[in-house]
Amino acid sequence: MSCRSKVQSPQSRLQTLWIWMLLGFSLVPSYGETAEALFARGSEAYQAGDYMGAARAFRAAVQLHPAAGTFQNLGNAEWQLGHTGQAVLAWERSLWLDPFHRAAYSNLRFARKTAQLESPELTWYEVVSSWLPVNWWAWTAGLSFWLAVAMVILPGIYRWRKLAWHQALAAVGLAIFLLSVPAHLGVDTRSRVGFVLQKNTPLRLTPTDSAQLITRLPAGEPARLERIRGSYLLIHTSHTTGWIERSQFELTSAMVPPASKTKSQVLTGKL
Repeated sequence: MSCRSKVQSPQSRLQTLWIWMLLGFSLVPSYGETAEALFARGSEAYQAGDYMGAARAFRAAVQLHPAAGTFQNLGNAEWQLGHTGQAVLAWERSLWLDPFHRAAYSNLRFARKTAQLESPELTWYEVVSSWLPVNWWAWTAGLSFWLAVAMVILPGIYRWRKLAWHQALAAVGLAIFLLSVPAHLGVDTRSRVGFVLQKNTPLRLTPTDSAQLITRLPAGEPARLERIRGSYLLIHTSHTTGWIERSQFELTSAMVPPASKTKSQVLTGKL
């Protein structure tokens, strides 16, 4: 018996290659989407009442490029879905990036009043650190320090006559630098503040599934991360300290938001 092998012509191989390329692009259409395109898609979905689609698009956008406005809109979509914890977290992240964002601030006040939630307890230096975006403090410290140094050293190097405004600028630069030092500390300690994501989240005495239950926390409850052990986090709320599962708590400083894990429930309240 004789067996003949079928050999593809160059044109057939080229057509097959084009088919596979087109199939591959059709399977991954979102890989080339930019944060701006995802934001626009999320805005359209939100206006159409598709809050789940809007939250999905905004979440993908902040994964590509964290921005205060995107987090603000993500919080709006999560709130409409009934995800109080995710909404509070998104608005807090918006203020973390831009403390001048009035819409996020107003939404947080409304949400906490509606859900009867507390605001995070901050020390005085943490309050100071919230006056400016977190990335600004490094620039503020560097510029103010070198301004003070320049006003002290340059007149002697260039043999300028020391004037009153030299001393005034040196004093201002030194004062701003000293103010930025506790602000840096505040940014570091404030980065350990996070929020409970799900309602009725169990807070346990020890980091085990069978541990004694201390209390149940509402979605959006603020707390500080103290320690990590396996899949559990030791957190400190304004009332008590206990262990919580990692999936039920997220830090504000972590800029990639978690996916919604609760059932969709549209709220009638408007922000």
